[in-house]
Amino acid sequence: MGDAGRKAGDVKTEQTRRRYDRIAPLYDSMEWLAERSAMSDWREELWSRVEGKRVLEVGVGTGKNIPFYSSGTRVTAIDLSPRMITRARKRAEALKVEVDLRVMDVQSLDFPDQAFDAIVTSCVFCSVPDPVRGFEELRRVLRPEGRGYFLEHVLSERRGARQLMEAINPMVVRMMGANIDRRTRQNLERAGFTIESEEDLWLDIVKLYVARP
Repeated sequence: MGDAGRKAGDVKTEQTRRRYDRIAPLYDSMEWLAERSAMSDWREELWSRVEGKRVLEVGVGTGKNIPFYSSGTRVTAIDLSPRMITRARKRAEALKVEVDLRVMDVQSLDFPDQAFDAIVTSCVFCSVPDPVRGFEELRRVLRPEGRGYFLEHVLSERRGARQLMEAINPMVVRMMGANIDRRTRQNLERAGFTIESEEDLWLDIVKLYVARP
């Protein structure tokens, strides 16, 4: 990537950081219905599949996954937004769950190679400015025998739904900071991951991928 590309990426990353700092106080209220209707169950299912002692959660947000952490695991959880991390820390303290919380950009991880047994995301890569770069970093810090568990919403393959999602994506990004037109399987594969399984959780839009480096 040239200097111009890097600078553009930095600008987008800072815009994303500011956006999520701004909505942090409202984030749980904004997602209340989704959590009650399905997301909480999907989180529980996601974490029930995670194997390994050292786990990295990317995009911890306000800490909605913390209640589902498995005992006996050492979880490091990162988020781009300092205000999100503050809220996650309060949730962890209230639940008496030990977790290493850090402000960090998934596109530039401050971890050594092969540092983790497992990596977990839940609706995160919709807002990463350069998703392939982010997945490349995750692959770097994942042990060769480790697994990535990615619960993500993606662009539908059905023609009508796909066209609608592509048409309204700019508006959704401005309002929420999340892209709804991401081709996450292709991005994982471009980053070098091998998909072990792909499961539809809601239509062909919310998916759970398990991938190895």
